[in-house]
Amino acid sequence: MSTTNMSGVPRNDASWEGSADTVSASRAAAELGLKPSEFDLAVLLGEVAAVSGPDGRPRVGVREIERLRAREGFPAALRDRVRTVGTAEGARLLGVSPARFTRLARTGCLTPVAFYLNRYRAVVWIYLAREVRALADRSPELLVGNSPPWMRGLLDAGGDLRPRNWRSRRIERLLALTDDPWTRAAIVAQGLDPDELADVVDDPRERARLGRLRGEAVFGRRPSAAGREAMARLMHADAPDEILWRRITLGVELDAARAHPASPHPGDAPRPGPAAGPAAPPVASVAPGAATVPEPASPVVPPLKRPRPGRRAGLLARLGRRAAGRLGLRRERRARALPAMRPVRPAARRGSAGRPR
Repeated sequence: MSTTNMSGVPRNDASWEGSADTVSASRAAAELGLKPSEFDLAVLLGEVAAVSGPDGRPRVGVREIERLRAREGFPAALRDRVRTVGTAEGARLLGVSPARFTRLARTGCLTPVAFYLNRYRAVVWIYLAREVRALADRSPELLVGNSPPWMRGLLDAGGDLRPRNWRSRRIERLLALTDDPWTRAAIVAQGLDPDELADVVDDPRERARLGRLRGEAVFGRRPSAAGREAMARLMHADAPDEILWRRITLGVELDAARAHPASPHPGDAPRPGPAAGPAAPPVASVAPGAATVPEPASPVVPPLKRPRPGRRAGLLARLGRRAAGRLGLRRERRARALPAMRPVRPAARRGSAGRPR
């Protein structure tokens, strides 16, 4: 049966048979010993398999909970895999200063897994604690002494790879949660701004469909308005090489979606057509092979209402005359009779004293 996971992306899960075999997300988090934020992160990272129930809300299979509870070290091991730290706590794990921890994250040595907005609406990045500890085991030379030249050069240029690494990680995880071709294309489309997206997807119907699916593919609980604005801003690629990579990836996903036989065409919703006009006159039958010349249709003009004699024309009559004038069918105006011209008598000549002679 085709279901959707918690992030809203479709997923095929033959073991899901109905709500009787699943529990709500809140109950699953309680039985797994996870906080709501930890549960959302566990689903995104693939630690917990969640599906969408008949009401559209996330649910977790009973067998999935039993499988996780039977693991060795439960529940501490599961909580440790989704434990997150900020800059201060991450610096304590590495034994470095918060400033050095920030430099390590800005240069790509650590990849954020999520973020939140503080009281000043500034982005605060958080990281997986297990990945912070892995950095100390993998590259201990980065924790002491001077930073290597490549790190100093990137920092001096004002570089910050945290947004880029975060959106790459998020897109890759969401792609791993779905096999639906159009949903995959919508997830990749999140990495492009509207101008770049319109350049790659020139069909407005396809862009509208990607926009609808992109809204459904938002993972976890719906953030606030400020959180949605921050996520929309951070999701757009800003470096030329990243923009090129997103464009290429979107093109590949679109080709696969357009060729998918099970996916309806993005233009399945018919466009609204023009309003139905008067019925066309019947066409006479013509013998096969005979040349026909279409007869030009004459415009139909509603009869103009003449004003009553001795009364002034009303508003409808004036509008009708204007419409007829725009169609080139203005009625001929009656010739107005000219007033009779009275003969002009020559003026009497006056003398110097003003008397007529």
